[in-house]
Amino acid sequence: MIRNIIFDIGNVLTDFRWKGFLEDKGFDEEMIGRIARASVLTPLWNEVDRGVWEIEKIMQEFIKMDPEIAAEIHRAYDNVEGIVTKREYAIPWIQELKAKGYRVFYLSNFSHKVYAECRDALDFMPFMDGGILSYQEKVVKPDAEIYTRLLSRYSLKAEESVFIDDTMGNVEAAQALGISGICFCSKEQAGEALKGLGVVI
Repeated sequence: MIRNIIFDIGNVLTDFRWKGFLEDKGFDEEMIGRIARASVLTPLWNEVDRGVWEIEKIMQEFIKMDPEIAAEIHRAYDNVEGIVTKREYAIPWIQELKAKGYRVFYLSNFSHKVYAECRDALDFMPFMDGGILSYQEKVVKPDAEIYTRLLSRYSLKAEESVFIDDTMGNVEAAQALGISGICFCSKEQAGEALKGLGVVI
């Protein structure tokens, strides 16, 4: 029986809109592609979320990927307000699940900078029973350690938990630990998948 619903944040409870964010900063398609290939589309982005490196080091590593656009990379990421924005269904969805008796948690790869500068998008957090952000733990999905820390910290049983994430690799990592998994495409699709696991909605 499922008792615990664990949510990823980006592109599940919020929009992680890196392309729209760069468009908002006035970059054209070509420059957006170059910035993305030097940053968000590289494994370096995991280090942003891991929270071990200082932001200055991360920026230096981005710039090494494409030194010609150093100024543009700085303009893109010196302030990241708006890179994550709220989804209006997040709080009602959480409240609905909790009203049915489920415990609700978050488990997300998330950087300190985005957490600090996009707090308005995270207004659902106080309604949840707890969770883990990668930068606080210095470990990122799909490393098994981040899942086991959540289970241990909140005394959750894997077989009583389901994890909802928009990245299949992260879902599969949870499933390998005995946690049920749903690869998120939409709230409606995830809701049907939850029903299929016996979750009362």
